[in-house]
Amino acid sequence: MDTLFVALRVLLSLAAVVGLLWFLQRRITKGTRSTRATKLVNVVTRQGLAQKASVVVIDVEGKRFLLGVTEHSVTVLDANELPVLDTAAAFESALSEAESTPSARKPVATPIPFPQQFDPRTGMPRRAGALDGSILSLATWKRAAVALRSSR
Repeated sequence: MDTLFVALRVLLSLAAVVGLLWFLQRRITKGTRSTRATKLVNVVTRQGLAQKASVVVIDVEGKRFLLGVTEHSVTVLDANELPVLDTAAAFESALSEAESTPSARKPVATPIPFPQQFDPRTGMPRRAGALDGSILSLATWKRAAVALRSSR
């Protein structure tokens, strides 16, 4: 009987320590999540050219930079304004092009824009992740729960 009480006390103590560690971890990382969402530099793509040299495309405050990166230096190769994605204008130009050649009508492939989502804590737009829209995404399950609740 004493062995049972000792085992229960050990399990209770272990649960208290694990719970305290979990609480502290959540408390400490809460502040760092908001700073990650407000990144000023967004790396668009990186292409390696040699073992220690690459070309990087980054976006910073409405400008897009093409950088040459080596082990010892970073060089700005080109700088432009960010391209504006205007799907309506692209659709109209593709439609007028298709109408100008009626004998060779081809289906027009236009990208369907994914609705932009915003982080409720920072108000900044969220970047699309690799799991967005999949069954493995937590956001998909949250949207499903909201849809089920609103349909009642």
